[in-house]
Amino acid sequence: MSLLQVRKIVIQLEETHTEMGRAVSPPARKVTVAAVIKNPYAGRYVEDLAPLYDLGAEVGDLIARRGVQALGVAPDEVQAYGKGAIVGLDGEIEHAAAILHPKFGAPVRKAVHKGDDIIPGTKKMGGPGSLIVMPVTNKNSIWNFDDMDGAEIAIADAPRPDEMLIALVLAIGGRDADRAGAGDRR
Repeated sequence: MSLLQVRKIVIQLEETHTEMGRAVSPPARKVTVAAVIKNPYAGRYVEDLAPLYDLGAEVGDLIARRGVQALGVAPDEVQAYGKGAIVGLDGEIEHAAAILHPKFGAPVRKAVHKGDDIIPGTKKMGGPGSLIVMPVTNKNSIWNFDDMDGAEIAIADAPRPDEMLIALVLAIGGRDADRAGAGDRR
């Protein structure tokens, strides 16, 4: 039985054509997909959070597929990713950890056809309108400096106290005027 109850999905597409007066060609693109979902454990302490692991896989699959679709590219063309969660005030930060860590990544990697390195992420508690800033790194080489970036999202009416905002960023093209170090710099 699925625990996933989605109230809304917000898709934010960013496409940069110029930076510092210089053309960005092809344009750099980032999509942030956020699902506002019911927190099944809001308002109560639950020892075993394992059911949230499967919820994480389910929401990860949903927003990853929607993100690739919004970018309008083949999955292999996605270069970088990041994730984040805001837990409404009747939840706890551990709810976000249970969503984002154990099983969230596998369906995301499937949707973007690979992903050798971790999906960087962040989590926090917050109320409606809270901003989440997420790190973004190359999906196959976390030390690729040109893809190290960030993305943010806030939704005016989310998360409510009994909700979580779960977000995923997918990116193509790196930073708009990258020149701080090309390639893999371990």
